[in-house]
Amino acid sequence: MQGAPLAERSYNHVAFKIEDAEYDRCLERIETLGLEMKESRPRVPGEGRSIYFYDDDNQLFELHTGTLDARLERYRRQDGR
Repeated sequence: MQGAPLAERSYNHVAFKIEDAEYDRCLERIETLGLEMKESRPRVPGEGRSIYFYDDDNQLFELHTGTLDARLERYRRQDGR
């Protein structure tokens, strides 16, 4: 990101898709780097898993094992549509 670091942290974030098989490796790497992590929000079964973490400039990133289309489809099925 260009510009000065953010003055405060928020939930605004950039998300990247990862394969479910990469989840544990990514989590371990983030923990090894000592990056501050944010607890993932509650999810419905089948929506995928996420890792949220901040960089040194207060930017929030998400690594997610699903896609937006799959997430929306899961919500539609949950609502009975």
